[in-house]
Amino acid sequence: MATIKHLSSKNSNYAAAESYLTFQHNEYTGLPILDEKGRPKLRDSYLLDTLECGESSFAMACLIANRKYGKNGRREDVKTHHYIISFDLKDAVENGLTMERAQALGLQFCKDNFPGHPAIVCTHPDGHNSAGNIHIHIVIGSLRVRTVERQPFMDKPCDWEAGKKHRCTSAMLRHLRVAVMEMCEQADLNQINLLEAQGDHVSEREYWAQRRGQRRLDHANAKLAAEGQQPTQTVYQTELDKLRKQIYAVLNKTTTFEEFSALLMQEHGIAVKESRGRLSYCPPGRTKFITAKKLSKKLEKEQVLTALSQNIQLAAIIQPSSEKKPDKIRKLVDIQANVAAGKGIGYERWAKKFNLKRWSQTLCLLQEKKLLSEDALHQRIAELQTQHDDALAVVKDMDARMVSLKELRGHLVVYWQYKPLAQKLQTVRNPTKFKEQHRAEFAVYEAACAYFKANGLRTLPDLKKLDAEYQTLSSEKNGFYTRYKKAQIELRELRTAQQNVEAFFRKEERSHAVPQQEVK
Repeated sequence: MATIKHLSSKNSNYAAAESYLTFQHNEYTGLPILDEKGRPKLRDSYLLDTLECGESSFAMACLIANRKYGKNGRREDVKTHHYIISFDLKDAVENGLTMERAQALGLQFCKDNFPGHPAIVCTHPDGHNSAGNIHIHIVIGSLRVRTVERQPFMDKPCDWEAGKKHRCTSAMLRHLRVAVMEMCEQADLNQINLLEAQGDHVSEREYWAQRRGQRRLDHANAKLAAEGQQPTQTVYQTELDKLRKQIYAVLNKTTTFEEFSALLMQEHGIAVKESRGRLSYCPPGRTKFITAKKLSKKLEKEQVLTALSQNIQLAAIIQPSSEKKPDKIRKLVDIQANVAAGKGIGYERWAKKFNLKRWSQTLCLLQEKKLLSEDALHQRIAELQTQHDDALAVVKDMDARMVSLKELRGHLVVYWQYKPLAQKLQTVRNPTKFKEQHRAEFAVYEAACAYFKANGLRTLPDLKKLDAEYQTLSSEKNGFYTRYKKAQIELRELRTAQQNVEAFFRKEERSHAVPQQEVK
């Protein structure tokens, strides 16, 4: 899945952009990494080309343009725009993506979408954290050096006239996302719908805050380990990440929006409000609400209500029954080992009572299930393990089928929604202009058609039948999931009981063992 990210810079040192792309830099401080002689170290591998620079370097071309048009002289002026296109890690293996091919795609992308701007196009073979995914850096000078032919995505004269500055508006970013999707489709590369948010939204600021926090935590834990102490925390979490996890935890165990909002406030002090059909969250210690869009796609209103409705369907499984449940069978405590480790007399008294209670529960369970012999207990555990594994395999298979049906349904909805638009394209006077005006809609429509073709669907299924099949699978899955959970609970109890029996008889053997040395 290729993604595109935008950064802007007010740094008047235009040579710094090319230096960053060609030399190794510390990703935390941004400073160049030096070799033994104090010289900057080149990157191990990269491909770099320039556009619209003539015989000059990128930095010189930008400075000449600034002087010619009298712009970018203030500190607050944006001097360069930096776009990063990152490809899926699997493209290199599955689709034959190489650095040379990625560089060619990047050059064409730059020519099509940033004409008239001095530009650097550089391809790197690795990402942050040694991810290994090929990605392209496109750095353009903010000032256009020549007038270009107007393109359909250009709205105002400043978008094509010389001496005007590049505008990275929301409409421009939308156009670039669609352009990336089209580029990947034409090159047979993995791609997702960039027009819809996917999962958690982690901003550039939060990403680096997490990286720097994790680095500080690793250094602190290394010092503790050197002193022989055990670290209490190994993974650093940002405040926004903690907020997401707290909301997810409450969302997974509630069935109504009122219960969801009340439990959020009760357990974590998080307020939730709805305004203009959108949800916002306010953790304790803040006065300004954080919109769901800045946290995660899963926390927006539609997704939250969908999750709550799914919880209602599984309420019989995930919610406790009204009847009082017996205590769970728990393992016996190894009193001798804990006393030898330094536990006191009080602990020994408590542990004896605890073990007596757990042993009586173990005996009652085995008598109730008529498993008083070791062979019968082993046989029952083996039967339950088979039931557990079979039910789990069926649940996973149905899950996969439901995911496939959901994906097919999504493409069907898009296809039928935009098919009238595709038919209208055949009758309009200017098909090129009409298609450009509805570029995003045609992109997802063509993606749906490609999906049908790839899966050999010549006759499209009916949406109502598809929904009925999905509901049937969902109900059957719930039935098998109930069997799976029932077998899992009983299996866990019997295994604990088996361990308690073995521990009890080991203790009896130790107490009746003959001492190796007789007391004289």
